[in-house]
Amino acid sequence: MFERLQRLRHPQDGLFVLAGVLSLGYGSVFALLAEVRDAFGFSEFAIGVIGGAAFVAGFAAQVGLARYADRGHGEALLKLGVLTAAMGAGLLIFAESLFLWVVARALLGFGAGCVFPAVRRVALTADPARAGESIGRMSAFEITGFLLGPVMASVLNAVGGLRAPFIGLMILLLALAPLAWRVSVPGSSGQSEPGVLKRLIRIPALQASLAAGIAFYITIGVFEAIWAVFLADRGASQMFIGLTMSAFALPMVFIAPWAGKISQERGSLLVATYSIGIAIVCMLIYGVIDSLWILCIPLAIHAIADAFTMPANQISVGRASPDEAIAAGQGLYGATGLAVAAVSAILSGALYQTLGAVGLWWISASVMALFLAFAWWRGAELRSPETRTPEPRPAS
Repeated sequence: MFERLQRLRHPQDGLFVLAGVLSLGYGSVFALLAEVRDAFGFSEFAIGVIGGAAFVAGFAAQVGLARYADRGHGEALLKLGVLTAAMGAGLLIFAESLFLWVVARALLGFGAGCVFPAVRRVALTADPARAGESIGRMSAFEITGFLLGPVMASVLNAVGGLRAPFIGLMILLLALAPLAWRVSVPGSSGQSEPGVLKRLIRIPALQASLAAGIAFYITIGVFEAIWAVFLADRGASQMFIGLTMSAFALPMVFIAPWAGKISQERGSLLVATYSIGIAIVCMLIYGVIDSLWILCIPLAIHAIADAFTMPANQISVGRASPDEAIAAGQGLYGATGLAVAAVSAILSGALYQTLGAVGLWWISASVMALFLAFAWWRGAELRSPETRTPEPRPAS
């Protein structure tokens, strides 16, 4: 398997497959939480703690460790991430108590938080002229993994029981582990100084990138918490709900690589402004449509728009970050996204309960618009194509 990955058309694809498998881990555990609750008698609150443990641990890893990929320790981060995630998957095979489930889920999230910034640094620096396409390809692999996770988990659970999906996940991670020992993550030729995150936050273009990311991740948090309930309240079946969730992510798999290339050629913030703007309009429309089938029209448009937003935002972060802080910038962006998605998910439940669908979607869209306006104001240099041409660095 590893030899086949080495012969892939694009040299970074092996690492992108690894990122996709880690995303598969997120999706597979998410799909099994109801089964876990019933099998072990956990409360809904306990299930929420298990689900949130991965996001908290991923946040900590991206904030605390991503910068070390810029300092020449990217390979160490990859090794730590793969081993930690494999340990988490292995622990899930035997976990019985709530404590062990939380620890195992946190290990999976921590591992992903170590790997993603290092892989994004490779995507952005290995071939700068094709950085947009590379980031788009990575996004496609991540989305594919997240889509396949629930399917794999459901099939293996039906065939081999609750532990079978975690055995499969551990096998995949161990099979890909050689990549972490043989790949090279290029560090910066400059010196990364202490306090790098504070210095990054002071950069206007980075502020713009984070603001655009916040606007995007508000949607992620709201959909995570409310979309299934929103559709069910309109009479949708579980099958319809599941298909819409898969259909939302499907365009990203095919469009994201091309969208990344367009974002680099036209201006990443310009592309993100258009795509997030379209998403805002779709959010406003959701609140006033009762027909499930008509609702699919703005949903499809929203999905295509997000396929542009994902790589465009990551390219903006890469452009705004100095060469010695590219991974740190990606880690800061990822951590911010996790935090925003978590807060949005919590608040969206309260908004939907008190103000209904119109209140939820319109307030969410309004907050998104405010952050997008801030991003446009602070990110003038990101509205045009990238002009700097950094030297390419070997990826392996």
